[in-house]
Amino acid sequence: MMIITVVVWAFAFPFIKIVLDNGLSPVNLTIMRFFIVCIVLVMILLFETKRFSKLYKKDIIPIFILGFFGVIVYHLGLNYGEQDISPGAASLIIATIPVFIIVLAAVFLKEKFTMKKMLGFILSLCGVLIISLWGKQDTAIEIKYILGALAVLIAAIMGALYTIAGKKLLDRYTPLSLTVYAILLGSLGLIPFLNYSLFDEVAMMPAISWIAIIFLGVCSTVIGYVLWYVALEIKNASEVSVYLYAIPAVSTVISFFMFPKDKITLFFIIGGALVILGLIIVNKKKICVKSNI
Repeated sequence: MMIITVVVWAFAFPFIKIVLDNGLSPVNLTIMRFFIVCIVLVMILLFETKRFSKLYKKDIIPIFILGFFGVIVYHLGLNYGEQDISPGAASLIIATIPVFIIVLAAVFLKEKFTMKKMLGFILSLCGVLIISLWGKQDTAIEIKYILGALAVLIAAIMGALYTIAGKKLLDRYTPLSLTVYAILLGSLGLIPFLNYSLFDEVAMMPAISWIAIIFLGVCSTVIGYVLWYVALEIKNASEVSVYLYAIPAVSTVISFFMFPKDKITLFFIIGGALVILGLIIVNKKKICVKSNI
Protein backbone atom coordinates (compact mmCIF):
# COMPACT_ATOMS: atom_id res chain seq x y z
CA MET A 1 0.00 0.00 0.00
CA MET A 2 2.79 2.42 0.84
CA ILE A 3 4.66 1.66 -2.37
CA ILE A 4 1.51 2.50 -4.35
CA THR A 5 1.06 5.66 -2.25
CA VAL A 6 4.66 6.77 -2.86
CA VAL A 7 4.27 6.21 -6.61
CA VAL A 8 0.95 8.08 -7.01
CA TRP A 9 2.21 10.97 -4.86
CA ALA A 10 5.55 11.09 -6.72
CA PHE A 11 3.75 11.19 -10.09
CA ALA A 12 1.64 14.14 -8.90
CA PHE A 13 4.49 16.64 -9.39
CA PRO A 14 5.29 15.85 -13.05
CA PHE A 15 1.59 15.50 -13.86
CA ILE A 16 0.95 18.99 -12.50
CA LYS A 17 3.71 20.25 -14.80
CA ILE A 18 2.16 18.47 -17.80
CA VAL A 19 -1.20 20.16 -17.27
CA LEU A 20 0.38 23.58 -16.75
CA ASP A 21 2.53 23.21 -19.86
CA ASN A 22 -0.59 22.42 -21.89
CA GLY A 23 -2.31 25.71 -21.17
CA LEU A 24 -4.33 25.27 -17.96
CA SER A 25 -3.70 28.05 -15.42
CA PRO A 26 -2.70 27.19 -11.82
CA VAL A 27 -6.12 28.33 -10.51
CA ASN A 28 -8.08 26.38 -13.10
CA LEU A 29 -5.94 23.30 -12.52
CA THR A 30 -6.81 23.51 -8.82
CA ILE A 31 -10.51 23.91 -9.63
CA MET A 32 -10.57 20.95 -12.03
CA ARG A 33 -8.59 18.70 -9.72
CA PHE A 34 -10.81 19.33 -6.72
CA PHE A 35 -13.99 19.17 -8.78
CA ILE A 36 -13.08 15.55 -9.50
CA VAL A 37 -11.94 14.94 -5.93
CA CYS A 38 -15.16 16.30 -4.44
CA ILE A 39 -17.32 14.13 -6.70
CA VAL A 40 -15.46 10.99 -5.62
CA LEU A 41 -15.43 11.97 -1.93
CA VAL A 42 -19.17 12.72 -1.89
CA MET A 43 -19.82 9.28 -3.38
CA ILE A 44 -17.61 7.68 -0.72
CA LEU A 45 -19.43 9.59 2.03
CA LEU A 46 -22.82 8.47 0.73
CA PHE A 47 -21.87 4.78 0.63
CA GLU A 48 -19.50 4.63 3.62
CA THR A 49 -21.18 7.04 6.05
CA LYS A 50 -20.54 4.84 9.10
CA ARG A 51 -16.78 5.04 8.59
CA PHE A 52 -16.72 8.82 9.09
CA SER A 53 -17.03 10.90 12.25
CA LYS A 54 -20.12 13.06 12.65
CA LEU A 55 -19.65 16.63 11.40
CA TYR A 56 -20.64 19.14 14.10
CA LYS A 57 -22.14 22.49 13.09
CA LYS A 58 -19.75 24.44 15.33
CA ASP A 59 -16.81 22.99 13.41
CA ILE A 60 -18.00 23.83 9.89
CA ILE A 61 -16.36 27.28 9.70
CA PRO A 62 -13.09 26.22 11.39
CA ILE A 63 -12.83 23.19 9.08
CA PHE A 64 -13.61 25.40 6.06
CA ILE A 65 -10.77 27.78 7.03
CA LEU A 66 -8.50 24.81 7.72
CA GLY A 67 -9.32 23.24 4.37
CA PHE A 68 -9.10 26.42 2.33
CA PHE A 69 -5.67 27.46 3.56
CA GLY A 70 -4.20 24.06 4.35
CA VAL A 71 -5.44 22.26 1.23
CA ILE A 72 -6.59 24.72 -1.44
CA VAL A 73 -3.99 27.49 -0.89
CA TYR A 74 -1.41 24.72 -0.57
CA HIS A 75 -2.25 23.42 -4.05
CA LEU A 76 -2.50 26.91 -5.53
CA GLY A 77 1.02 27.66 -4.29
CA LEU A 78 2.33 24.36 -5.61
CA ASN A 79 0.68 24.87 -9.00
CA TYR A 80 1.94 28.45 -9.31
CA GLY A 81 5.45 27.35 -8.37
CA GLU A 82 5.60 24.52 -10.86
CA GLN A 83 5.15 26.99 -13.70
CA ASP A 84 8.79 27.96 -13.20
CA ILE A 85 10.54 25.18 -11.29
CA SER A 86 10.97 21.51 -12.05
CA PRO A 87 8.70 18.84 -10.52
CA GLY A 88 11.74 17.36 -8.76
CA ALA A 89 12.60 20.68 -7.12
CA ALA A 90 8.96 21.15 -6.08
CA SER A 91 8.84 17.68 -4.51
CA LEU A 92 11.98 18.38 -2.47
CA ILE A 93 10.66 21.70 -1.18
CA ILE A 94 7.30 20.13 -0.28
CA ALA A 95 9.24 17.41 1.55
CA THR A 96 10.15 20.04 4.18
CA ILE A 97 6.58 20.03 5.56
CA PRO A 98 7.57 17.80 8.54
CA VAL A 99 10.38 20.23 9.40
CA PHE A 100 8.00 23.20 9.43
CA ILE A 101 5.53 21.15 11.49
CA ILE A 102 8.16 20.74 14.20
CA VAL A 103 9.01 24.47 14.17
CA LEU A 104 5.36 25.56 14.25
CA ALA A 105 4.59 23.03 16.97
CA ALA A 106 7.31 24.63 19.08
CA VAL A 107 5.82 28.10 18.50
CA PHE A 108 2.09 27.39 18.81
CA LEU A 109 1.89 24.14 20.78
CA LYS A 110 4.88 24.83 23.04
CA GLU A 111 6.49 21.53 22.09
CA LYS A 112 10.17 21.13 22.87
CA PHE A 113 12.51 22.38 20.15
CA THR A 114 15.81 20.57 20.74
CA MET A 115 19.24 21.28 19.28
CA LYS A 116 18.85 18.18 17.10
CA LYS A 117 15.61 19.53 15.65
CA MET A 118 17.22 22.93 15.12
CA LEU A 119 20.11 21.31 13.25
CA GLY A 120 17.68 19.40 11.04
CA PHE A 121 15.68 22.56 10.38
CA ILE A 122 18.79 24.55 9.42
CA LEU A 123 20.05 21.79 7.10
CA SER A 124 16.70 21.45 5.34
CA LEU A 125 16.35 25.22 5.01
CA CYS A 126 19.86 25.45 3.54
CA GLY A 127 18.88 22.71 1.10
CA VAL A 128 15.78 24.64 0.03
CA LEU A 129 17.87 27.81 -0.33
CA ILE A 130 20.38 26.05 -2.59
CA ILE A 131 17.61 24.53 -4.71
CA SER A 132 15.84 27.90 -4.91
CA LEU A 133 18.95 29.86 -5.97
CA TRP A 134 20.99 27.41 -8.03
CA GLY A 135 18.76 24.37 -8.55
CA LYS A 136 18.14 25.07 -12.22
CA GLN A 137 21.56 26.17 -13.38
CA ASP A 138 24.94 25.92 -11.71
CA THR A 139 25.85 29.58 -12.26
CA ALA A 140 22.95 31.84 -13.20
CA ILE A 141 20.28 32.94 -10.73
CA GLU A 142 16.85 33.40 -12.32
CA ILE A 143 14.22 35.56 -10.59
CA LYS A 144 11.30 33.57 -12.02
CA TYR A 145 12.82 30.37 -10.70
CA ILE A 146 13.30 31.88 -7.23
CA LEU A 147 9.70 33.16 -7.16
CA GLY A 148 8.47 29.73 -8.22
CA ALA A 149 10.45 28.09 -5.42
CA LEU A 150 9.06 30.67 -2.97
CA ALA A 151 5.48 29.84 -4.02
CA VAL A 152 6.13 26.14 -3.34
CA LEU A 153 7.79 27.00 -0.02
CA ILE A 154 4.64 28.92 0.98
CA ALA A 155 2.65 25.81 0.01
CA ALA A 156 4.85 23.72 2.31
CA ILE A 157 4.26 26.15 5.18
CA MET A 158 0.50 25.98 4.52
CA GLY A 159 0.72 22.21 4.66
CA ALA A 160 2.48 22.40 8.01
CA LEU A 161 -0.07 24.91 9.35
CA TYR A 162 -2.84 22.50 8.32
CA THR A 163 -1.38 19.81 10.58
CA ILE A 164 -0.85 22.14 13.55
CA ALA A 165 -4.21 23.95 13.24
CA GLY A 166 -6.09 20.68 12.81
CA LYS A 167 -4.61 19.02 15.87
CA LYS A 168 -7.40 20.10 18.26
CA LEU A 169 -10.08 18.94 15.81
CA LEU A 170 -8.58 15.45 15.89
CA ASP A 171 -10.10 15.10 19.37
CA ARG A 172 -13.51 14.85 17.66
CA TYR A 173 -12.64 13.51 14.22
CA THR A 174 -10.57 10.68 12.81
CA PRO A 175 -7.68 11.86 10.59
CA LEU A 176 -9.41 10.54 7.45
CA SER A 177 -12.74 12.18 8.38
CA LEU A 178 -11.06 15.53 9.04
CA THR A 179 -9.17 15.36 5.74
CA VAL A 180 -12.33 14.57 3.76
CA TYR A 181 -14.37 17.32 5.46
CA ALA A 182 -11.52 19.83 5.06
CA ILE A 183 -11.25 19.09 1.33
CA LEU A 184 -15.00 19.27 0.71
CA LEU A 185 -15.57 22.45 2.73
CA GLY A 186 -12.29 24.09 1.71
CA SER A 187 -13.09 23.52 -1.97
CA LEU A 188 -16.03 25.89 -1.59
CA GLY A 189 -13.43 28.64 -1.37
CA LEU A 190 -12.66 28.05 -5.05
CA ILE A 191 -16.12 29.25 -6.14
CA PRO A 192 -15.07 32.96 -6.32
CA PHE A 193 -12.24 31.92 -8.67
CA LEU A 194 -14.63 30.50 -11.28
CA ASN A 195 -14.44 32.44 -14.54
CA TYR A 196 -15.00 32.06 -18.26
CA SER A 197 -11.33 31.26 -18.86
CA LEU A 198 -11.91 27.91 -17.16
CA PHE A 199 -14.31 26.78 -19.88
CA ASP A 200 -12.06 28.09 -22.64
CA GLU A 201 -8.96 26.38 -21.24
CA VAL A 202 -10.78 23.10 -20.53
CA ALA A 203 -12.21 23.06 -24.07
CA MET A 204 -8.66 23.32 -25.47
CA MET A 205 -7.12 20.68 -23.19
CA PRO A 206 -5.43 17.76 -24.97
CA ALA A 207 -6.07 14.16 -23.91
CA ILE A 208 -2.84 14.01 -21.89
CA SER A 209 -4.07 16.86 -19.67
CA TRP A 210 -7.36 15.06 -19.00
CA ILE A 211 -5.46 11.91 -18.07
CA ALA A 212 -3.17 13.89 -15.77
CA ILE A 213 -6.03 15.73 -14.02
CA ILE A 214 -8.03 12.54 -13.49
CA PHE A 215 -4.90 10.88 -12.12
CA LEU A 216 -4.26 13.84 -9.79
CA GLY A 217 -7.83 13.82 -8.52
CA VAL A 218 -8.54 10.10 -8.24
CA CYS A 219 -5.12 8.52 -7.67
CA SER A 220 -2.87 11.16 -6.08
CA THR A 221 -5.59 12.62 -3.86
CA VAL A 222 -8.37 10.12 -3.11
CA ILE A 223 -6.57 6.76 -3.45
CA GLY A 224 -3.35 8.17 -2.00
CA TYR A 225 -5.06 9.48 1.13
CA VAL A 226 -7.17 6.34 1.64
CA LEU A 227 -4.17 4.01 1.35
CA TRP A 228 -2.16 6.29 3.63
CA TYR A 229 -4.72 6.14 6.43
CA VAL A 230 -5.36 2.41 5.98
CA ALA A 231 -1.60 1.85 6.26
CA LEU A 232 -1.54 3.94 9.46
CA GLU A 233 -4.19 1.65 10.94
CA ILE A 234 -2.01 -1.40 10.25
CA LYS A 235 1.45 -0.05 11.11
CA ASN A 236 2.89 2.64 13.37
CA ALA A 237 3.34 6.13 11.93
CA SER A 238 7.11 5.83 12.39
CA GLU A 239 7.21 2.70 10.23
CA VAL A 240 4.90 4.01 7.52
CA SER A 241 6.31 7.53 7.27
CA VAL A 242 9.80 6.32 6.36
CA TYR A 243 8.43 5.57 2.88
CA LEU A 244 7.74 9.28 2.35
CA TYR A 245 11.46 9.95 2.07
CA ALA A 246 11.34 8.15 -1.27
CA ILE A 247 8.82 10.55 -2.83
CA PRO A 248 11.28 13.34 -3.85
CA ALA A 249 13.75 10.78 -5.21
CA VAL A 250 11.11 8.92 -7.21
CA SER A 251 9.54 12.17 -8.43
CA THR A 252 12.94 13.50 -9.54
CA VAL A 253 13.71 10.33 -11.50
CA ILE A 254 10.27 10.38 -13.15
CA SER A 255 10.66 14.07 -14.00
CA PHE A 256 14.12 13.48 -15.46
CA PHE A 257 12.64 11.13 -18.07
CA MET A 258 9.45 13.11 -18.66
CA PHE A 259 11.14 16.52 -18.82
CA PRO A 260 14.71 15.98 -20.11
CA LYS A 261 15.21 19.76 -20.38
CA ASP A 262 15.04 20.05 -16.57
CA LYS A 263 18.61 19.01 -15.81
CA ILE A 264 19.67 17.60 -12.46
CA THR A 265 22.54 19.89 -11.51
CA LEU A 266 25.19 19.41 -8.85
CA PHE A 267 23.61 22.12 -6.69
CA PHE A 268 20.22 20.41 -7.04
CA ILE A 269 21.72 17.15 -5.72
CA ILE A 270 23.48 18.95 -2.84
CA GLY A 271 20.31 20.86 -1.91
CA GLY A 272 18.18 17.73 -2.12
CA ALA A 273 20.62 15.77 0.03
CA LEU A 274 20.53 18.52 2.70
CA VAL A 275 16.71 18.54 2.70
CA ILE A 276 16.52 14.77 3.18
CA LEU A 277 19.32 14.77 5.79
CA GLY A 278 17.49 17.46 7.75
CA LEU A 279 14.28 15.43 7.61
CA ILE A 280 16.05 12.32 8.88
CA ILE A 281 17.62 14.23 11.77
CA VAL A 282 14.41 15.92 13.00
CA ASN A 283 12.41 12.69 12.67
CA LYS A 284 15.07 10.25 13.81
CA LYS A 285 13.14 8.91 16.81
CA LYS A 286 9.54 9.79 16.14
CA ILE A 287 7.97 10.37 12.73
CA CYS A 288 4.36 11.41 12.30
CA VAL A 289 3.99 13.00 8.90
CA LYS A 290 0.89 13.82 6.86
CA SER A 291 1.30 14.75 3.25
CA ASN A 292 -1.00 17.16 1.40
CA ILE A 293 0.00 16.20 -2.09
